[in-house]
Amino acid sequence: MTGQAPIDQNSRPERKQVTATKPIKRAKPDLVSERCGNRRAAKSGVPSSSRSCRNIGLLRSVISVHYRFAVSEGKSGNMPKSGASRKPRSRYSKSEIAEIFSRFRQQRPEPRGELEHVNPFTLLVAVVLSAQATDAGVNKATRALFARADTPQEMLELGEDAVRDHIRTIGLFRNKAKNVILLSQKLVDEFGGEVPADRDLLTSLPGVGRKTANVVVSMAFGQPTIAVDTHIFRIANRLGLAPGKTPDEVEAFLERIIPAEYLYHAHHWLILHG
Repeated sequence: MTGQAPIDQNSRPERKQVTATKPIKRAKPDLVSERCGNRRAAKSGVPSSSRSCRNIGLLRSVISVHYRFAVSEGKSGNMPKSGASRKPRSRYSKSEIAEIFSRFRQQRPEPRGELEHVNPFTLLVAVVLSAQATDAGVNKATRALFARADTPQEMLELGEDAVRDHIRTIGLFRNKAKNVILLSQKLVDEFGGEVPADRDLLTSLPGVGRKTANVVVSMAFGQPTIAVDTHIFRIANRLGLAPGKTPDEVEAFLERIIPAEYLYHAHHWLILHG
């Protein structure tokens, strides 16, 4: 005997009663109006005058004013449009551009085009033929052609087949021969066989685009225009002189920034420079 009370084998161990706990619920955050507004004050009976509440109230006021201002600006059309791009600018100042062309003139006072011609009509034909062809190649083909026909009427009498034979060494010669005959016919029918000195009238002729018209009115009639071909377009963008996405944009840019005294020869100077 140990003196200890015997263990009742039939008795069960005593269980401790555990009080059931309620699951913790995550409280929803109070709205700003509940934490710092009348709703919270009404619930607690305590005015919401803490610094954090004042800051939140100030932020709400600023956002509200900014939103109303933005909406009013949007309605009035003063807000910048999405994706609007800035107007391109020349890399050079007005004085620098004048200096550039002044040096061009000192280097080549009287630059000349390489296309051979004897009058405005032969110049027009030569420029039409020069598309996607070299000036040297055009000159080689037109020497014999212009010896036989140097007026619109003579070109019509020569005929499309003969014109095609003379310019066979030039790219796209079939289509170009057709355009030479068509423009000659229109000059005879509508302009008395004379080449008009107006750019818009020139572009109404078959095969004559804006670049061709600019070359003719400049070289044949002395008008201060600048013809923008792929060469001038590349130079103007690469140098940052007159950046633009299209030849028309570059042309308008160059005519705006080049001083009038240099505009007549600007086309040839830029070609010779590049």
